[in-house]
Amino acid sequence: MEKDLLRSLPSVDEVLNNTEVEPLTKAYGRDAVVNAVRDVLGGLRSELVKEDSTVTLEDISVEKIILRVASHLRQKSTPSLRYAVNASGVILHTGLGRAMLSPKAVDAINDVIRGYCVLAVDLETGERGHRDSHLNGLLCELTGAEAATVVNNNAAATMLILNTLAKGKEVIVSRGQLVEIGGSFRMPEVMETSGAILREVGTTNKTHLRDYVSAINENTGAILRVHQSNYRIIGFFEEPPIEELVEVGRKHALPVIDDLGSGALIDLKPFGLEMEPMVQDSVKAGVDVACFSGDKLIGGPQSGAIVGKAQVIERIRKNPLARAFRVGKMTIAAMEATLRLFLNREKLREEHPTYRMLSLTVNELETRARKVADDLSDLNGTAADIRVVDGQTQVGSGSVPTETVPTKLLSVRAISLSSGNLAKELRYGAPPIFARVHKETVLFDFRIIQQDEDALVGAALRKVLQGGESRS
Repeated sequence: MEKDLLRSLPSVDEVLNNTEVEPLTKAYGRDAVVNAVRDVLGGLRSELVKEDSTVTLEDISVEKIILRVASHLRQKSTPSLRYAVNASGVILHTGLGRAMLSPKAVDAINDVIRGYCVLAVDLETGERGHRDSHLNGLLCELTGAEAATVVNNNAAATMLILNTLAKGKEVIVSRGQLVEIGGSFRMPEVMETSGAILREVGTTNKTHLRDYVSAINENTGAILRVHQSNYRIIGFFEEPPIEELVEVGRKHALPVIDDLGSGALIDLKPFGLEMEPMVQDSVKAGVDVACFSGDKLIGGPQSGAIVGKAQVIERIRKNPLARAFRVGKMTIAAMEATLRLFLNREKLREEHPTYRMLSLTVNELETRARKVADDLSDLNGTAADIRVVDGQTQVGSGSVPTETVPTKLLSVRAISLSSGNLAKELRYGAPPIFARVHKETVLFDFRIIQQDEDALVGAALRKVLQGGESRS
């Protein structure tokens, strides 16, 4: 049977000469269609030689093959990186691009990419300038620092600082701060790559100021504090505040580095969250240099901000690695627009997506969730069990890891689909929708779903649930 099917498999020319291929050729070009036909036929040939092959004679008809070719071409022409709906329950979702940019940041990006832009020129002289000029003033105004620079992420910022200030020298850090960030990047490995030498002090849960003092020797290059962004030690725990580390650093003429991770510029308590260390407080305490992410609590594009004393920042800028880690015009444009939002705290909740989401009331969320549930009421009980339930939203990306804020969820338990298959069907939609699977239900968080996405979620659910019986 296998040989018969292989002999029946049409040739490339036989498929290409079919009149149904003409629209595909006009849409995608002949070369792309020829390659797609070869790919499809090659895939079918590989399937046919398998012992457990389920390919039938109908599957290898010219008509069916052309349908596969059309699907193949659509997939290849669709960008893999595209807009998606986040209904997952995590605001700063690393897999979904972390912070949602504000409309002003999006406008700023569009402005600089429509033609040339003043990335690194001095408007007064017309000569070469420095790209840091667009962000330096804003970061200094918001944090109180003397100078600032921006690189492509906070890991790069940490590595650049260590390489500049402590290459070949020991850097003192508490054992309780040797964190591992996403993608299995660990602080000891970042330090080793930077050329600095790790000098651990204290224990996992307790590090005293005397531990830092005792570790200082002639080869000490810096003192480093690392904020445990993605976890918390609670209970029997102690570590010296940054002010005391700065005092030790001054006494021994050692630079003090503060890796703040998420980088809060405002107090999070009004949003019902615990306090995150604020950049301004670190600068006020007198650290030589601090670094933090631009795409977490700042809410901008992927980047790492470095702020501190002018002479230290100047040394960092002159490091050859600074060019390797520098950011481009789109990042600078989005970061500048995002930072400007913090200049007007009264409008921050309206204009900054992250803080707007955190500010929504549970009543607002319930109204929206019930509207979507009501629109799907004809499917409730026949295709699915649809309810509005209480839930919790996480900030995400290592920011305030032990804290959540209350939310309202749309809970959907499909009758003819498993929860995993329902979630998968939604991810394959246009746009993809990412919800959270909990046991046999799929949950949609309305604190994170944008208001203009409610109808999209409802329509996608209706489409999948109505077709659910045809899927396994």
